[in-house]
Amino acid sequence: MKFSAFAILSAIALSSAAAKDTVRTDPWLTMPGAAGKSGSGKKIVLISGDEEYRSEEALPQLGKILSQHHGFDCTVLFAINPSNNTVNPHVLNNIPGLSALEDADMMVLFVRFRQLPDEQMKHIIDFTNSGKPILGLRTSTHAFKYSKKSKSPYAKWSFKSKDPAGGYGQAVLGDTWVSHHGHHKKESARGIPNETLGDHPILRGIDDMWGPADVYGVKHLPEDAVHVIYGQVLETMEPDSSPLEGKKNAPMMPVIWTHEYEGETGNTSTVVTNTFFSSIDMVNEDVRRATVNSIFWALDMGDKVTPDLDVSIIGKYEPTMFIVLGRKYWNEKKLKVADFAPTP
Repeated sequence: MKFSAFAILSAIALSSAAAKDTVRTDPWLTMPGAAGKSGSGKKIVLISGDEEYRSEEALPQLGKILSQHHGFDCTVLFAINPSNNTVNPHVLNNIPGLSALEDADMMVLFVRFRQLPDEQMKHIIDFTNSGKPILGLRTSTHAFKYSKKSKSPYAKWSFKSKDPAGGYGQAVLGDTWVSHHGHHKKESARGIPNETLGDHPILRGIDDMWGPADVYGVKHLPEDAVHVIYGQVLETMEPDSSPLEGKKNAPMMPVIWTHEYEGETGNTSTVVTNTFFSSIDMVNEDVRRATVNSIFWALDMGDKVTPDLDVSIIGKYEPTMFIVLGRKYWNEKKLKVADFAPTP
């Protein structure tokens, strides 16, 4: 399927509204799973908090897809300004509701450079050590950034940490921040499945994966990492653009990989990392499909993944092109969590 960059940036996808609606409870969204679906009885916590790739837009839609199409109970968390209870990604030290991880079956993390207080960070690290599956999206390779003067016991998870090397991103997800391998905002990317994996559940139904967000550089992946999808750097921001000639695609960088993380308590978690993701990339059906497939696979539900698994958009979805919206924008808009709930 081919479509213009203009269509991507202005897309509105509609599907029939599901029977159960989002429970709009500040300062997070609770999305009960539709009954009788394959994910019924399982809980997924999706954590947003980045300044550029609009995780606050993408994760509510992903949560709605998971809850209404597939029955997962989903909770979506946000970076919140405590002074007025509004969403503000520039507030780096407050994501209320992380206690929801205590009984979660899976964590989806899409954050950047957070420096959370110990009582909040503890929930993330306790889950990380639980042996339960984790999906890290885009900027989560550099999820945390603590000041050099920090006395927090969690400062070691900072993305420039020496012990463990690369902090949370490298130790848990497989890599920390390296570089923009593609030219940011000038070279888009196409997802190329690793054909040697055959009928891997994450790859089922993937044949037209494209997104305007560029490919990230990768160089620290552990030996057990399985490269599932590669990012082919394209010449332009158009979906029908030709691959860029030269060393950027020789070899291509992995953009989705899996590996096993042994936590500090000895429990081993299945981890999927997907750097091919932003709110605008989610307009592409196969970006959504690869992400949903990854969640099923990580939850040991790969047998439920079919090439036509329902990943259709629910309600109106008008994502913002990735851009750093300044503090002034968020202070003036005063957007509440409910403003990000998908609506019919």
